[in-house]
Amino acid sequence: MAHISFRDVQRRFRRNGEEFIALDDVNLEVAEREFVAIVGPSGCGKTTCLRMAAGLEHPSRGSIRVGGQEVREPGPDRAVVFQAFALFPWKSVWDNVEFGLISLGVAKDERRRRIEHYIELMGLAGYERAFPHQLSGGMQQRVAIARAYVLDPQVLLMDEPFGALDAQTRVVMQEELVRLARRHPRTVLFITHAVEEAVYLADRIVVMTGRPGTIREIVDVKTVREAERWDSHPRIEDVMDQPSFVQLRTHVWKLLRESGAIH
Repeated sequence: MAHISFRDVQRRFRRNGEEFIALDDVNLEVAEREFVAIVGPSGCGKTTCLRMAAGLEHPSRGSIRVGGQEVREPGPDRAVVFQAFALFPWKSVWDNVEFGLISLGVAKDERRRRIEHYIELMGLAGYERAFPHQLSGGMQQRVAIARAYVLDPQVLLMDEPFGALDAQTRVVMQEELVRLARRHPRTVLFITHAVEEAVYLADRIVVMTGRPGTIREIVDVKTVREAERWDSHPRIEDVMDQPSFVQLRTHVWKLLRESGAIH
């Protein structure tokens, strides 16, 4: 059974008194511990898909299930990481990471164990008492990711989490996410505009058409990655030089161009 399932999903919106269809006939199944990236033209409904999976919005038609249960509202089985870091500015790194655990009623000793683990894992040791304004953008996003992972969710929903970072920091965070995903695998739905990022991170890439957004093609990356042993390369620049990576990137770009994402 799929961990995340979109069945005949349509999403309509009303704007200025007129109704329009943002998403139509979306069918997608994401397996447990699979990393799926969604790319497509602006306005095609990528973020809407993620928000519906999170329970922040609801389909106008069709259904979305996570773990076999229909999604009706947000839940502790799903953690969301947005492009905006969304940290509490008045709370320290430690307190930001701890916040969700307190809300869930996790015991103090268990909170400490989990927080220490993920602060160390995300390279935040020594910054426990720092406040967000004292951190770089990359460090703030590390805090946001640690805050999501520390909840031990079944599903991670990531909406362009590196979109606000400079190019160098973005590459570092991509490599960190790959390392984290291999060590602590979760079911991940990842929204991005960056094709290379999608090819580097994902097991499969969902390519959307323009509005109304539908799935044009699902591109299998994992089979190629395992055959070519990309994981043996520690840095993204080494992977990007692989002919198979270039072929996949070119294929996804072609699909986006044909979908109207590139003119």
